Amino acid sequence: MGPDEARDFLRENHRAVLATRRRDGRPQMSPVVVAVDDDGRVLVSTRETAIKTKNVERDPNVSLCVMSDRFFGPWVQIDGEVEIARRPEALDVLVDYYRRVSGEHPDWDDYRAAMERERRVVLRISITSAGPDVAG
Repeated sequence: MGPDEARDFLRENHRAVLATRRRDGRPQMSPVVVAVDDDGRVLVSTRETAIKTKNVERDPNVSLCVMSDRFFGPWVQIDGEVEIARRPEALDVLVDYYRRVSGEHPDWDDYRAAMERERRVVLRISITSAGPDVAG
């Protein structure tokens, strides 16, 4: 499976587990919701203060396991490199992210205020590889 096939899967499947590296090298995993932007990057919303954010500031290489709602159905693993979009730029990216996952929000001003309060940032992941390439 190549990056384009993985992006197609992510446009329809938004549940994932993000793996970052702790300072000591052990994995830190978090359940997340993903979207794909117009440039083909994977988007993840998180808090500025979250451990995953601190981890990617130190090491931008991450892995994602994205699965369908059926859990034991189709899935894809993506490896990539993260760039962090911070506020105020992140606010427009967060609106785009929300629309891609959930559609229109009933009150965008309220949504933006909540993103400020929660100190939200967006992890933008450029895909370096995707799989699986074989079945076992």
